[in-house]
Amino acid sequence: MAVRPVTLGLDLGTTSVKAALLEAAPGHPSGFLVLASCSRAARAEVECVAAGSQGREQNVSRIIQALNECLAALPQHQLQRVGAIGVSGQMHGVVFWKTGQGCEWIEGGPVPVFEPRAVSQLVTWQDGRCSSEFLASLPQPGSHLSVATGFGCATIFWLLKNSPEFLKSYDVAGTIQDYVVTMLCGLPRPVMSDQNAASWGYFNTQSQSWNLEVLRTSGFPTHLLPDIAEPGSTAGRTSHMWFEIPKGTQVGVAMGDLQASVYSCMGQKTDAVLNISTSIQLAASMPLGFQPAQAPDPTAPVAYFPYFENTYLGVAASLNGGNVLATFVHMLVQWITDLGLEVEESSVYSHMIQAAAQQKDTCLTIIPTVLGERHLPDQLASVTRISSSDLSLGHVTRALCRGIVQNLHSMLPFQQLKEWGVKRILGSGSALSRNEVLKQEVQRAIPLPVSFGQDVDAAVGAALVVLRRNLGQKES
Repeated sequence: MAVRPVTLGLDLGTTSVKAALLEAAPGHPSGFLVLASCSRAARAEVECVAAGSQGREQNVSRIIQALNECLAALPQHQLQRVGAIGVSGQMHGVVFWKTGQGCEWIEGGPVPVFEPRAVSQLVTWQDGRCSSEFLASLPQPGSHLSVATGFGCATIFWLLKNSPEFLKSYDVAGTIQDYVVTMLCGLPRPVMSDQNAASWGYFNTQSQSWNLEVLRTSGFPTHLLPDIAEPGSTAGRTSHMWFEIPKGTQVGVAMGDLQASVYSCMGQKTDAVLNISTSIQLAASMPLGFQPAQAPDPTAPVAYFPYFENTYLGVAASLNGGNVLATFVHMLVQWITDLGLEVEESSVYSHMIQAAAQQKDTCLTIIPTVLGERHLPDQLASVTRISSSDLSLGHVTRALCRGIVQNLHSMLPFQQLKEWGVKRILGSGSALSRNEVLKQEVQRAIPLPVSFGQDVDAAVGAALVVLRRNLGQKES
């Protein structure tokens, strides 16, 4: 009996690097098994000299070190069975390198690895160097997506104006996940999926092309822009043995971590994924044939990102999720401390959820937007309909959980999900898993069945995309 090949999934996130080994399992409900997985903190943040306090950069060598630690922690005998690699990572960011000099393969050690060489720091999606005034000075993109600070093309425009000599040191650019794919395969130029290209700005998803004329007219170095290919399609094959992974192993074109995360748990196209952790994402696959408006709308609360097979994800991304509850807990602890008493934050959290669970309803209304929203950056939080009977901890916590869900509803009305053909919500994320009251408010507000406890894992999603593509190719 032939041994089934294993698919390796990698995710190069903002705070950690993850790896997962998947095997096709036709008898299993999901169709696959996760054989092993691993996560390592990147600890890659570095000081940004050029952009000052607004800059957010990461050291590429530290990211690759975390990647190597993940690979070393996986069962080496399973790595020998790897037949394909899927890669995802943090969107919007940009890293530069010199063609043919981006890394050096070290083959004399315990296992073959590559080490970065002629590579810049990674300017991440969190970078704030592009002010509103600077962004307003840039040409209008020929895209349905707006350009924001931290987006690859905006960062390159900033460097063109403020550090032109820096750009002359490099001749190619990509996301961190594109860099890894390029190094593994020894490609002369990176290939980039439309998912990552759209996250850079100045990319038209309908024509699948960069806004080259718009960019050239502004003096933009268009030679830095990667070629475009389908996410998960074959970018190349490994040019060296890597750990125990054989030379010549297929490597997929890197995808965005948002798309890979959603793909990891969306069982049907009629599912929507609700992830409540620090922030909130509600994502649904748009009906086949859907096309977003031609021009960007910075005030729109829902953005449409390329997904798979020429479809889009409709995404409402709220900045106010579990962090709002954490802010409330911190406030309570501070008040108690000011009164000369001591209490643990974890104890406060469990007691307030318990109190809210016993308080089934409230007239108190809380708009919880302490952090504003991307489409409403100046909006703050407020509390209304305050009466003396609604001031208990249970009332306030219930109202806060309800407010978090209602704020998401104001961004993407839940009835709209039905119109898109959504039949079920998959609930995931740390804030949702540990908060029974938040679960109740989600079920109360959403007119669809909700299934909780889903695992969202971009490394699993990246592997799954490649695994299913390969199975489809073999069946056809």
